[in-house]
Amino acid sequence: MEELRFDNRVAVITGGGRGLGRAHALLLAARGCALVINDPGVSLAGEATDAGPAEELAAEIRALGGVAIANTDSVATAEGGKAIIGAAMAAFGRVDILIHSAGNVRRGSLRELSYQDFEDVLAVHLRGAFHVVREAFPIMCAQKHGRIVLTSSINGLYGKALNAPYSLCKAGMMGLSQTAAIEGAPDNVKSNLIVPAAVTRMSEGIDTSAFPDMLPEMVSPAVAWLAHDTCSISGEMLVAMAGRVGRAWIAESPGVFHKHWTIEQVAKDIDAIRDTSQPLHFPPLPDGQLDHLLYGFAMARAAG
Repeated sequence: MEELRFDNRVAVITGGGRGLGRAHALLLAARGCALVINDPGVSLAGEATDAGPAEELAAEIRALGGVAIANTDSVATAEGGKAIIGAAMAAFGRVDILIHSAGNVRRGSLRELSYQDFEDVLAVHLRGAFHVVREAFPIMCAQKHGRIVLTSSINGLYGKALNAPYSLCKAGMMGLSQTAAIEGAPDNVKSNLIVPAAVTRMSEGIDTSAFPDMLPEMVSPAVAWLAHDTCSISGEMLVAMAGRVGRAWIAESPGVFHKHWTIEQVAKDIDAIRDTSQPLHFPPLPDGQLDHLLYGFAMARAAG
């Protein structure tokens, strides 16, 4: 198969200086992509550091013959989102790819987690995603080309104890990505989620000694394909971890119809309600929410 390249394409990668974002950046750069490496260089607790990971990586890419600039604005504010996308437009005049990989974590029980901890995680993950998508999306639509890859998590799909803010935000990525996929379809703007698992600095405090190889670089090929011109899907989720790449999706059971329900009827039919032996899947594109409604309407009409 011919090598898939990114010549003449521009990518913005938030959280691009470290972890998964760094791995994505190095792969895209090696395939000819120009890059805006966004990373404010703060610790997971939000404290300033002197590391300068964005500029360090941009310099490394340039030394290897690639094209990259650094940006240290925060995705946590609307102004930061504008500045990040603005940096790409000022340097390259376009934005073809947006990969939102910026993240933080605040662990604690729902019984004791502070409201500030919740706000801190929400600001970077979910608000941060909206801030950069909101700025990049109209540019992509106007140029009739765009690829958006938002980073979700198995915690968002399945939940995780002591990690409610993170899980909530990662689940919320689904709604944003699928909406961008639907709205972007007429203009060749595709949006998908990557659901990765890798050992990074966000794994601090977790015993990973029994894990197989779970390097960030093992996730990046799936991300790069979602970012490529030839990507053939939109509004979907790819899982990537420890060498496995798969698809995740939302499914429903066929359900049970009664024109008039009682509490007791729900109790009586709960096993049939929950029967997933014949699952239903309504893809977001072209109109999954309408397909969902029409399925229910058909049951009602068939019952008379």
